[in-house]
Amino acid sequence: MVRKQCQVPKKVDNLDMRIVQLTPENLNESVRSAASVLREGGVIIYPTDTLYGLGGDALSDDAYEKVCIIKERDERRPIHAVFADLTMVAEYAEVNDVGRKLAAEFLPGPLTLIFKKKPHVLSGIARTLSTIGVRIPKNTFCLKLAREFGKPYTTTSANTSDTETPSTVAAIVKQLGERSAHVELAIDGGILPANVRSTVVDVRDEPFIIREGAIPVDAIMAVLP
Repeated sequence: MVRKQCQVPKKVDNLDMRIVQLTPENLNESVRSAASVLREGGVIIYPTDTLYGLGGDALSDDAYEKVCIIKERDERRPIHAVFADLTMVAEYAEVNDVGRKLAAEFLPGPLTLIFKKKPHVLSGIARTLSTIGVRIPKNTFCLKLAREFGKPYTTTSANTSDTETPSTVAAIVKQLGERSAHVELAIDGGILPANVRSTVVDVRDEPFIIREGAIPVDAIMAVLP
């Protein structure tokens, strides 16, 4: 099988990455700066409740492709998105009872729910998929950014695909090398735990646990019917 790589966006500027050390005092300013980058089609590095993520407008084809280039990722592999809450999720996904039940128990938190997407969602991370992956992290910066941006933004580990995700912004930049030139802003939240990922559950039809992560399988199964 021939591996399909993401195509280079029509225009990619050689950006000088700006790094902001996140503090309680500059939280709101950092959120506004990050939202501005997302609106302009740029990509950010940001902290979550698990790993550092790469964020771009989840519904923009160009931003999605730029994220794929940074990660050297096959575009057929799904990328998920951060949402502010289930109300925002319902604008893009068919939210069912199982999803609501898991969300009530574990969200905000390190859980990714895979829903059927709504028919109007035809671009970005969902352009070739019938599904959309949903994250509502237990992280103040992430949730504030989703509300400020007003739309979902990508959440995929800030690393080269199939490699360990570094726990600091400096190590991420070093690993990405020249591809880090496609990142406009990095929000430095300090050292994050290594190799902690969200648990991924497909909640369409019969619930199916795709990946065990920070939330154990037993805890998920205890909530399901």
